[in-house]
This record gives sequence, structure tokens and C-alpha cells, in this order.
Amino acid sequence: MSALTVSQDPEQSWDDLVRFWEEMDWPVGSEVGIIEGIITVSPAPAYRHNVIAESIQRRFYSVMPEDWGIFQTPAIAVPSRVGMLIPDLVVAPRRDHTESDTHIPAALAELVVEVTSKSNARDDRVSKPAAYATAGIPLYLLVDRWAPDGPTATLYGEPKGDVHRPLSTAKFGEPIKLPAPFDLVIDTSEFPET
Repeated sequence: MSALTVSQDPEQSWDDLVRFWEEMDWPVGSEVGIIEGIITVSPAPAYRHNVIAESIQRRFYSVMPEDWGIFQTPAIAVPSRVGMLIPDLVVAPRRDHTESDTHIPAALAELVVEVTSKSNARDDRVSKPAAYATAGIPLYLLVDRWAPDGPTATLYGEPKGDVHRPLSTAKFGEPIKLPAPFDLVIDTSEFPET
């Protein structure tokens, strides 16, 4: 199954779009986000996709400060890019987010992780990284199971404008190192192939 987009009136305000996103009765189990002002509805990630995300998540527990958490598929808001994005993992300080029960501001994230799905890999490669960079998220890890030259993991950092600089890339089977504050090596040989 592939992603479905729900177009909204281009003149609709960010608050109206978020209210629609929050109040609509979306299909159970689907992943619903807003990418560049368009509501996207994707099927739940496949098992191998979740195995990769869980493998990465497990590695973070030994290196994160006690007051940080690693959150699975939270909605993070990037109003300047008209985005309500649903990354696979977000590392952020644990705080009382009194602003909203449905999402957190992207600026709180220290790292986001996306694992591509075949149906929406382009969003993880183009639209979402631009939004994450615009929000100033320091690190973005893209695990691209569907990369044209074979599965890879690429770490991006040093956001400027709407671009992150590529810091390192590893083909599946090779390690990829995350810098401080994590100082963590992720072994991509643990990741299942597509």
C-alpha cells in the first residue's frame, strides 16, 4: 500500500491545518503527518522497518543523559515548513510539553531517525530533512533501505537554512558513528535487508 495525500485549501492557516489533523478520524494504525502543508496518510511500517528502528533505539539507552528520552513515532511540529512530521525515532530532553498533547516542537529534538519505506522514501530523503534542518535539529540519521545504490545509513548534521551537511555514510554491514553528545557506533550489520 502506498501513501495517500489529503489536499487542503492553500490559504488555510497553520492552526486550522493542525486542528484538522488532530480532529480527523484517521485509519487506525496509519501514520498521519503534514508535509509541506499536505496531510499524508501512510500505512503502518513493515516489520523489517520496525526491527531497524528498535535496533537503533536499543543502542541509545546506554549513552543518553537520564533526563532525555528516545521516543517512537512522535509528531513534531515545524510550522515554518508547514509540517507535522512523524519520524521513526526522536531523541529529546523529557519535558512537560504543556503546549500540546498531540505534538512537540521540533526545536526540542537533538536527533531524529528516519527509516525509509518504499512508498514514501522521497519524503525521508528530501522534504523531511529540509524541515528538520530548518528547525535546527542538530543530527538527522537516515536509514535508507531503498537507496538507489543499495541500503545505506547516512548521518547529517550542522544544519544551515534548510540543509544538513552529510557527516558520514555507511552501507548496510558497516558501522556508522554518531558524534557527541552520543559518541555511539551503530552496527548496521544488525539491520535486515529490504
